Amino acid sequence: MPPSPPPMPAGPPPAPPDAWRALATALLNLSGLGLGYALLRRWVLTAACWAATAVLLLVALPADADGIPGAALAGYAVLLLAAAVHGGFAGLRTRPARPHRAPLALLLGVLLLAVPAGGTLWYQDAHDEAVERALLGRLERADDLVAASGRRSFGSAARDYRTALEVYRDIAVHHAGSRAAEKVPDSLRTYYTTVGAAYGHREYCAAVEPLKYLRTVPDTIPKEHLGSLAGWPDDRLATALYECGAGQLATGGADWVTRFGDLLDTFPRSGAAAKVVPAVDAAVRKAEKAVDGDEPCAAVERLRDLDTRIGDLAGAAGDADGRLAKAAGRAGRSGDTGRYACGVDQYEDGDFDAAQKTMEQFAADHENHRNRARAEKIAIAAEVAQTLPAAGKKLPTTASGGSISVTVKNDSPDDITVLYTGPVTGSFTLKGCGGCKAYTLADTVIPGFKPCNDSSKHYPQRTISLPVGTTYFVHKPQGGSTATPASDTARLRSGYVYTECAYSTQRLGSGY
Repeated sequence: MPPSPPPMPAGPPPAPPDAWRALATALLNLSGLGLGYALLRRWVLTAACWAATAVLLLVALPADADGIPGAALAGYAVLLLAAAVHGGFAGLRTRPARPHRAPLALLLGVLLLAVPAGGTLWYQDAHDEAVERALLGRLERADDLVAASGRRSFGSAARDYRTALEVYRDIAVHHAGSRAAEKVPDSLRTYYTTVGAAYGHREYCAAVEPLKYLRTVPDTIPKEHLGSLAGWPDDRLATALYECGAGQLATGGADWVTRFGDLLDTFPRSGAAAKVVPAVDAAVRKAEKAVDGDEPCAAVERLRDLDTRIGDLAGAAGDADGRLAKAAGRAGRSGDTGRYACGVDQYEDGDFDAAQKTMEQFAADHENHRNRARAEKIAIAAEVAQTLPAAGKKLPTTASGGSISVTVKNDSPDDITVLYTGPVTGSFTLKGCGGCKAYTLADTVIPGFKPCNDSSKHYPQRTISLPVGTTYFVHKPQGGSTATPASDTARLRSGYVYTECAYSTQRLGSGY
């Protein structure tokens, strides 16, 4: 039998190793198009490379400011590297679809590397433009936020101002070469004028807090990005503090000490600070003049308030030359002496209780004052007028004496003070009657009842000389007695001798 033919081989024998073919396959796969696998007719792997590249393009395009996710980019790079390595090993012994073209394939692989390189450069440009647009958008939104905040009060808008400032800082510091960063200086200028708009409108008190805030901006934005804006608020804040304080000082507001204190502490050498003492002096002079006006009591209270507050200002802000202390002292002295005019005004307005207290205090505090004697007379008359309002129709004088004798006797066990006012005003005290007692109410209604008429008793008494006219008497018990002050109105005429008698019942009574 003829011999059997040898079995057919399972496939073509592997090609001899070809390094150039392996390198060409690897380079063609690095293009991301799977052309190395196509050269080896590995169509499934070629399709896999196309799919990976398509997925990357779907993820990357259109280019935006966020760029390609790092995981996607790393994954694609790993796939390309794996395809290149695997393709290189596969091409080492696999015959290409078109034999004897390895050098051409190698050249083509080198040229096709421009595809991912060019795509990367194009994508980087697109990404950079997307970042620029995003930064410009952030800047525009920050500018819009500032503009909207400018239509609200600073207190309610402060948070939004800070938000916008953080945006400006981020763009200026972290994106210094961007188109948006070039616009930040203009945005900051608008920012300053918007925050400090109240100053431009001469709303000085409202401008203080915004201007104080603007002085803190260099803590957020480096000074090299602010330029002259870093010192923009200083003169304005000094002026606002002075004008706000001066306005409150003129209208009697309570916060002027704080404003002037801040000014003297923060800008002690400024022109605005130099105006503080003259403003305080002017306020004291104005109040001193008002003591002689229609409302002297209000002027006195104003002077006393100025005394206290100027002293507070001197203590808080320092008073090296003593000028504030001098102004405070003058206000205090003028307020004290002005009490006399205040007491007169209270008396003339019928506020006799207040007039009495004011004049008593004035007399106690000013022993050598030229008006002390009359102040004492007015205090007596005011006390009488609290019981007999008719006694307060005329302001008492310092006149004394008269042609009519009036004897006042005390038929009461209590020591009494006798107050009188009319053509003349005065007071004196009488000791209690040792053998006397309070009368019952029944005693006083018996016909013929006549106190101070017991010849066996020695009634404490005093005789005074009064002029013709109406004199008002008040008998006021002393020593803690609960008896009610009694009163009497005496119409004195020439040719008569008068006796005034004080006695006690359920209340202190009098007669003559």
